[in-house]
Amino acid sequence: MDIVFRTQKLEKLFNSKTNLVRKLGADRANRVQKRLDDLRAAANLEVMQTLPGRCHELTGDQAGQLSLDLDHPYRLLFIPANDPIPRKKDSGLNWSEVTEVEILGIEDTHE
Repeated sequence: MDIVFRTQKLEKLFNSKTNLVRKLGADRANRVQKRLDDLRAAANLEVMQTLPGRCHELTGDQAGQLSLDLDHPYRLLFIPANDPIPRKKDSGLNWSEVTEVEILGIEDTHE
């Protein structure tokens, strides 16, 4: 899958192991790297449902976003970046056709 970043600042952070460790600590930085590696290796978003990290769609104020678990309570947040976003007939996200994601950042989605 292709990965793009919401900002250049995020891209610089996520593409440097040193910067990730400095900002997030070694454990969370390793988890971020693993999730990014999984995303890059996946043919589409549906594959992510079979891998560790509990890839799932968010609801409420964050509807339209997806997340991958890091260390509790932090999540890697992203959105489908295909244009147009692949939809099923019932207007739900067609995970099997999402081949590009945009990384939004890392958050505690429970706040």
